[in-house]
Amino acid sequence: MRPADRRRKILELVQTSERVTVEELAEDLATSRETVRRDLALLSEQGLLRKFHGGATAAPATQSAHESPLDERRGRQRLEKIRIGKKAAKLFEPGDSLLINCGTTTLFFAEQLAQHGPFTIITNAALVAAEMWKAPQRGPIHLMGGSYFGDAFETLGAQVVEQIQKIHADHAVLAVGSISSTAKIMDYSVDEAFVARAMAESARTVTVLADSSKLNRNALLQICGPEKIDRLVTEKPVDAGLESILKIAGVEIIVAEEE
Repeated sequence: MRPADRRRKILELVQTSERVTVEELAEDLATSRETVRRDLALLSEQGLLRKFHGGATAAPATQSAHESPLDERRGRQRLEKIRIGKKAAKLFEPGDSLLINCGTTTLFFAEQLAQHGPFTIITNAALVAAEMWKAPQRGPIHLMGGSYFGDAFETLGAQVVEQIQKIHADHAVLAVGSISSTAKIMDYSVDEAFVARAMAESARTVTVLADSSKLNRNALLQICGPEKIDRLVTEKPVDAGLESILKIAGVEIIVAEEE
């Protein structure tokens, strides 16, 4: 089993059982206790679980210090993200220009959007660009240059932000790290937050894609306040407190319910 798959399985077991021991994990995963301890230490550092002597429990639901690499995140909430992507793709008209940032949800969105084109796409995400390249009716695709980060297949840094600031797009479509209980739009990476913030500032409308696991959570850095976004697409009704704040800010909440 690959380390990434093993750690994903550990997180699943912790979420299911709430409390697991090193011995139980070693037996379930057919690996050594030392390997399990190393995995628990890493996952604890990432804020994905809480380690104690001899085992681990689920992390508090309200916050996490880090987000895992794209490959590890892609399988989480997969069905929910696909539903969000399908719903969001129908919000845009052929010929629109879209700024799209890097994230698993925007990747699923791009897969769906490619069926409705053509669109002008500006992105820092290589996988988003690749999905849009497959479109039956392909429009222009602009992949922004900058410092390349292979764990998420994205470009980041001052170069990317400067390029975005020169663009005036119809829409920005953003995957985000979290939306706090006070409706702050947040992310775990400083560089990714800067890119998302620049995209929000450079578009006529802003659509945030966030599955329900990201709601009422805190992350490291604020991208913007709710007044900056126009639409939130998620897969479950939003709780009353957060819904009230978003609606006061003028945010349209779109729920991608099961078909």
